[in-house]
Amino acid sequence: MNKCRLPQLLTAGALALLAGCSMIPAFERPAAPVAASYPAYGSAAPTADAAPASAVAWQDFFADAKLRRLIALSLDNNRDLRVAVLNIEQAKAQYQIRRADQLPTVNGVLSGLRTPAANGGSTKVYSVGLAVTAYEIDFFGRVNSLKEAALSQYLASEEGRKTAQISLIAAVANSYLSILADEELLDITRQTLITREDSLKLSKLRFDSGVTSELDFRQAESLLEAARVAYAQQQRARALDENALTLLVGQPLGSDLLGDLPSSPSAVAQAMPLAQAQPMADVPAGLPSDLLISRPDIRQAEQLLLASNANIGAARAAFFPRISLTVGAGSASGQLSGLLKSGSWGFTMAPQLLLPIFDAGRNQAGLDSAKVGRNIAIAQYEKAIQTAFREVADALATRTTLVDQLQSQQAQANAEAIRFKLSDLRYRNGVASYLDLLDAQRSLFSARQAVVQTRLAQLQSQVTLYKTLGGGWKEADQGAPSLRTGHPTKP
Repeated sequence: MNKCRLPQLLTAGALALLAGCSMIPAFERPAAPVAASYPAYGSAAPTADAAPASAVAWQDFFADAKLRRLIALSLDNNRDLRVAVLNIEQAKAQYQIRRADQLPTVNGVLSGLRTPAANGGSTKVYSVGLAVTAYEIDFFGRVNSLKEAALSQYLASEEGRKTAQISLIAAVANSYLSILADEELLDITRQTLITREDSLKLSKLRFDSGVTSELDFRQAESLLEAARVAYAQQQRARALDENALTLLVGQPLGSDLLGDLPSSPSAVAQAMPLAQAQPMADVPAGLPSDLLISRPDIRQAEQLLLASNANIGAARAAFFPRISLTVGAGSASGQLSGLLKSGSWGFTMAPQLLLPIFDAGRNQAGLDSAKVGRNIAIAQYEKAIQTAFREVADALATRTTLVDQLQSQQAQANAEAIRFKLSDLRYRNGVASYLDLLDAQRSLFSARQAVVQTRLAQLQSQVTLYKTLGGGWKEADQGAPSLRTGHPTKP
């Protein structure tokens, strides 16, 4: 009974030895080198029961239907995201190669050998069968360490794809909002051009009548040309923003997604004011520790750290003997017709043990390189955490301060509008000078532009906060109710 169980026990012991022998150092996640909480910026904050950004699908965060269509098109056609997906496929193939190294490779062999004999003739040997050549028995975990490193590289590439998707979605949203702002600025400039053309006509009439000097007329003319310069600049900015969005989306944009570029100052504006843009969902900032699981770029850095840690295991195993096994089974005969006949079958086995004795420091240098690589990966992991902390803190500060700035800027624009009306009325009645009217026109134009630019910055800050908190890589569950409409949302 005991003799019958001895081979089974030996086999189980050998398998346990192979499974437990690993040179990979125990992994310890480095402590996050950031504060335990974000700096406090005012009192503006979303409700405590709001879903974290990483759990909010981009279809639920963005309410604008056109913007969601643009994002969906970019996810299908953007070339940078396509490269990130292909990187995953490449890393997956490399992992499969390393995993296959753990199993023997069986090949079919057909060979013939002819050697001269002592009597002047020749000896012929033909063989056919199956062979396993130089299969490495992984006693010290070298092959397993390389497989674990490849697995971590594969998982890191998947996290890299999520990071690329987050950045792409934020870039598309910011470009779309910039185009809306460009169109609103063009509309403001068109209105300003109409006002300044009327002022120029009035100044020309007063100048021809001898009521005012040529100075007032030339000042009105200069102000009109300045508005035309601003209009040309804004047309250029709008065209450049549309080109940037086209590149992000990966295909030409139709007029159903974006309005046509106005060709002249008299074109009818069809822009939707930013103030009427559909609001985006509020997301809580959470704690810096949440970033470790919500930010794909941090998870990518951690996987790369795990890969460098596994490389140390492979470098350590190089100091120990490498055991390989060559096995063959088949038929051999002195004649081709004798193959596969009874009595021609045979079996060969050739184990080999290689023990490094002198390698001029190659193995030690490989181990030193692997350790330095791990230290580099640790620094990159910590830098990723610090960068994420800084980006979130900046986004929170921007979101809070822009609310107050926009309120004050809107109040200033309202005051400048009243000031312009009063200055125009006083000038037409001869009470105020034309310089007062010109100054009021300039101030009103600048104030209205500033309101649009601040509102754009506020909307883009919401997108940036969503991005920095790790939102954008999660897709809406097919058939699940949307947070906005209450109806099923298709990803």
